[in-house]
Amino acid sequence: MKILSLFLLTLFFGANLLFAQNNIQTALATFVNDPTLKHASVSFHLIDLETNKTVASNNSQLILPTASTAKLFSTATAIEVLGPNFRPETRLYIDGAIDSNGVLNGNLWVRGGGDPALGSKYFNSEDNLTSFFSTWVKKIKDAGIKTISGSVIADASEFGYNGAPGGWNWDDLGNYYGAGPSGLTIYDNMVRLKFKTSATANQPTTLVSMQPTVPGLVIHNYVLSSKKRGDNSYIYGAPYSMDRFATGTLPINQSEFLVKGSLPDPEMQVAYEFTQFLQANSIGIKGEVKSARRMEISSSEGDYSARQLIYTHKGPKLIDIIKITNHKSVNLFAEHMVSLVAYHKTGDGSTEKGLEIMEALWATRINAAEIHLNDGSGLSRSNAISAKNFTSLLAYMNKSKNKDAFFNSLPISGESGTLKYVCRNQSGHGKIHAKSGTMTRIKSYAGYIHSTSGKKYAFAIVVNNQEGSTRNVKKKMEVLFNKIATF
Repeated sequence: MKILSLFLLTLFFGANLLFAQNNIQTALATFVNDPTLKHASVSFHLIDLETNKTVASNNSQLILPTASTAKLFSTATAIEVLGPNFRPETRLYIDGAIDSNGVLNGNLWVRGGGDPALGSKYFNSEDNLTSFFSTWVKKIKDAGIKTISGSVIADASEFGYNGAPGGWNWDDLGNYYGAGPSGLTIYDNMVRLKFKTSATANQPTTLVSMQPTVPGLVIHNYVLSSKKRGDNSYIYGAPYSMDRFATGTLPINQSEFLVKGSLPDPEMQVAYEFTQFLQANSIGIKGEVKSARRMEISSSEGDYSARQLIYTHKGPKLIDIIKITNHKSVNLFAEHMVSLVAYHKTGDGSTEKGLEIMEALWATRINAAEIHLNDGSGLSRSNAISAKNFTSLLAYMNKSKNKDAFFNSLPISGESGTLKYVCRNQSGHGKIHAKSGTMTRIKSYAGYIHSTSGKKYAFAIVVNNQEGSTRNVKKKMEVLFNKIATF
């Protein structure tokens, strides 16, 4: 009798599980067969993290460009390789003697170590962006320096000078979200331009200010005033080029409309900004502003043995940078993860070396042979990742010693980051920890779902070339997410 009861109980729960799975697969089929996705590519995979078995799938091994969900690979790699408590460093060196009058007979070197938080709006209030300079000045004065006979030389060579990852579109490079990684990053490698617009549509705008001041930067302004709402302007320009071309439209009757672009030469900007700050704090500098790239110093390795280290500035913990990367989807920070891993593993901090390390790492941990990565942020449309690649990564990280750090770096549905308005006040509210990805004709999500039954799932969905608005496809995805969150 007991055996029969146990059999019936097992049959009951098994049938319920199968029914639930069929419900998810049915909801997935409804989503995939929506008329707006008739010509779209859809990759979906859902696994039970306890059993590692597939619950529902559709073209789960189809590799597609995914936009910002690619950041899961760069942030997971950084946590695994460097550890959540790693802190990037920026170091100040001198290459000459300090005499009895406080004159440094030589140069002051700022050696970058890939800290993306220097002057960052994500780590500092708007009125306190240069607080790190104040600390640096104090350390220089403590060393007895009153005057520098040479120059302030900024050295960002640890990450190389490619300027931006391969595969980024020309349309993106001059805009703030297209700022590339640098061994010396400052102000999120961003320049803020303010435009005054006309009271009449189709009339020229006027550039009224630039922050920070970038010596030699020329803005060719072709932006027109328009009756359209919002920022419809674009800034074009290559890394290190001092020509920027502003096009598109901005709303009429604006006295100071803010448009954000990428900083053309962060390394040189650090040297310029710090020189200005030193002089404002009564430290004289006789030499001109210099940078390692313009001096054609290709690598900082071996150059510092004869120089004296006077201060090491430690940036935030890696996990704090990663949380902002995933919550705010900051492309620049994700690219820094790739370069930091590369430099600390090989001494070559280029994006190419970082991607090589990433792909080799995950090839030994998950089935990732078909993955193609061209950057760490997902801005490149040459990236190709499947839904199953994501769930494999997520399953691995769910068992990693860094499990909690990674999980807690992800936005929460209905509550935080880029998921703040996903499933808000719906069944999935608070039950999804995931990364989102959005670009023109691309919408994706990947992460974890905790269901009301106590089950924990890893999921990924990537849609390319849908018809209609991104907002519309997101709403249809929410129906699927809510279904998973309630069984």
